[in-house]
Amino acid sequence: MNLQIIGKEAVLASQVLQKLSTQEKNAALIACAEALVASSKELVAANAEDVAAAKKKGVSEALVDRLRLSDERIRSMAEGIRQVCELPDPVGEVMSENVRPNGLKITQVRVPLGVIGIIYESRPNVTADAFALCFKTGNAVILRGGSDALRSNLAICRVLQKTLERLQIPENSVQVLTDTSRETAREFMRLRAYVDVLIPRGSAGLIRTVLENSTVPVIETGAGNCHIYVDADANEEMALSIIENAKTQRLGVCNACESLVVHKDIADSFLPKLAKRLSEKQVELRGDKRSREAVATMTPATEEDYATEYLDRILSIRVVDSLTEAIAHINRYHTQHSDCIVTYNAENAKQFLRDVDSAAVYVNASTRFTDGFEFGFGAEIGISTQKLHARGPMGLVALTSYKYLVEGNGQIRG
Repeated sequence: MNLQIIGKEAVLASQVLQKLSTQEKNAALIACAEALVASSKELVAANAEDVAAAKKKGVSEALVDRLRLSDERIRSMAEGIRQVCELPDPVGEVMSENVRPNGLKITQVRVPLGVIGIIYESRPNVTADAFALCFKTGNAVILRGGSDALRSNLAICRVLQKTLERLQIPENSVQVLTDTSRETAREFMRLRAYVDVLIPRGSAGLIRTVLENSTVPVIETGAGNCHIYVDADANEEMALSIIENAKTQRLGVCNACESLVVHKDIADSFLPKLAKRLSEKQVELRGDKRSREAVATMTPATEEDYATEYLDRILSIRVVDSLTEAIAHINRYHTQHSDCIVTYNAENAKQFLRDVDSAAVYVNASTRFTDGFEFGFGAEIGISTQKLHARGPMGLVALTSYKYLVEGNGQIRG
């Protein structure tokens, strides 16, 4: 596999894509969505091989779930693509326009980034999601998935490429690297001559490796050590429902709740109810001394627990004396992804929203909503936890840059 050739082909494809009209892009995306659904049998068969291999290696239940494709999940992928079609096309949008005193007209317009590289783990749906968002914004995309999902990713890519080829659009608008070795990944991270931006999606270790080794500009999508704080003025039943959903609805996702903070005034009544509720979901609770005083069967928590994204049936718990202490704990241990307060105290909610430094901060709602689909962006490219260029769920606008169009009538600078 020659990355130089792959990069050149992606650049050529991007030059064609940036000229396509919104109507042409939408028609192609609809065709791709229909093709994925029509190819469900082929895709599920390829995925079954990946799932069997993962189970044989002893991969955890949560990570196998992230890997698995079904007819329903393929329909969901297709629906994500259709939703992207319904969203406004940001390319060509006039962001600002003004005429200078010397007569120069300066217009700021949105343009594609060019070629986007994505390095990700498991989740073969990312292949379709990434393609849709990149294609809609006129970007070519090169995808490097994990070895555990290679058969699934290649099968999805083949369906997309065949559809594009049939529509006389460059099939290299989307490419999947067939070599998933670390050496090739590192070479990909240095493909600056062809790749305009690199987006890692996956574990903290993967993201750290990309940040440390890439010479291509990186948009950091962080791990999700997400917190829920149960305030003294919380509705206990609401809190139980939100925590159960955020922790157990899907284990292996970055917006799942991994750590709980509880005000001391509600801890003794609330924590036993929580322990009973989550024991039915086989969730292990790991708490500090005061948490264990409320629930004697709880496992002691360590400093490492509070900083861990488990992606498993484990929840760390700490009891605090005040909202200020809760915010300090969250800002120390979280990954700036998604954090929530459960409270009916409007002032406490306002302070939490202001002082917690995360991409998404919630009041009385599950952190599981941090998602491009749920935010109305269609399929997302990732959830950025950095502060430059993009933050939070990254939809279409996050995959564009801008340029200035300067029109004159012979002006020269004195």
